[in-house]
Amino acid sequence: MDKQYDFVVLGATGIQGRIVTRDLLEKGYSVLLTGRNKKRVDELLNNYHKTEYKHLDVRNASNTKKIIRESGANIVVNCVESNWANHIIQSCLKAGVHYVDLGSEFAMTIEQLKLNDEIKKKQLTYIISSGSVPGIGNVMTQYAANKLDTIETIELGFAWASNIKKFVVPFSMQAIINEMLEPAQVLDNCEFKTVIPRDTTKRVRRRYVGGQVEFMVTHPETYTFYYYFKDKGLKNIKFYAGFPSHSYDKINMMIELGFAGNKTVKVNDENIKPVDLMNEVLKDIKIPIDYKEKENLWVKVTGTKGKSKKTILMECLAHTLDGWVEAGCNVDTGMPASIMAQMIKKGLIKERGIYSPEVNVPPEEFFKELADRKLVVLENKKRIN
Repeated sequence: MDKQYDFVVLGATGIQGRIVTRDLLEKGYSVLLTGRNKKRVDELLNNYHKTEYKHLDVRNASNTKKIIRESGANIVVNCVESNWANHIIQSCLKAGVHYVDLGSEFAMTIEQLKLNDEIKKKQLTYIISSGSVPGIGNVMTQYAANKLDTIETIELGFAWASNIKKFVVPFSMQAIINEMLEPAQVLDNCEFKTVIPRDTTKRVRRRYVGGQVEFMVTHPETYTFYYYFKDKGLKNIKFYAGFPSHSYDKINMMIELGFAGNKTVKVNDENIKPVDLMNEVLKDIKIPIDYKEKENLWVKVTGTKGKSKKTILMECLAHTLDGWVEAGCNVDTGMPASIMAQMIKKGLIKERGIYSPEVNVPPEEFFKELADRKLVVLENKKRIN
């Protein structure tokens, strides 16, 4: 390897990986990019000098460990599809490095938190679920929870809109499909229950983005919030995904036509999963000229302060940034992971073990970094960063 690096980004060739990488590079750090499609990062390699690309398939655990160790980096940011998170965590543990990811599935999160003692013994910090929601939403929840004596209910979610009503892949299609098809875990009076996401669909309006098609989905926050805040009396948690109609209708149509299926079909003597074909085709959709997005990440925490009932509404407002048009509102997912990785590097996050950002990520410092990237944080409609 030509150089020694501050960070390794796994999945650097995807949307989120490119955002994380660019943010780290623009803060002056050196970054090793890894992935399976170099052409997607050619612009980064051409425009920034403190970087290099290595082809890597994370399914090869021994090679993953080898490349991480040879990089000299002590922090890995994982931007690979979430279903590989636990596999990658094991590679990072063997490489002896700190770790940040964008979030994984509900059941996988439960398994990850069981690694706390092992990771703590190795004097490592692993922050899972460090994107938008989960991620920014977790830190906003921590901020609100610190102001309350008890917490009864947490509702949260995302809502977004675009100025041009054409379908553009909003973020990971694999994650979206999973959330729309899998029964949604909700916490109802201290019991985990399931609902069918598309059966909960309703139309709402959210600040900054307007009308949405909103529905409940399974998210890791449903587990981690209860894990960390049950001693404060937490009884109810619901997560809502929000899409503008022109986006929701297209995704729903693909599901109904069978393009989200995992059952293998034979095409010209090759076995193909429809969902894999769909993902590859959608990667080539071009963003319309002058296309812009905006998003509201929101958390509503209801509890008590003293003898009074109190509700705190936290919101993070994001929009397409100048110079980041291709990223759209995905900046609010990639940038937080970069910020948290930098906080580990700077020693602002010192706690060892594995956890999600509703603990141990300092809210004020984190919100300040968001403001530096033009992401606005509101507490009950008032800007706090």
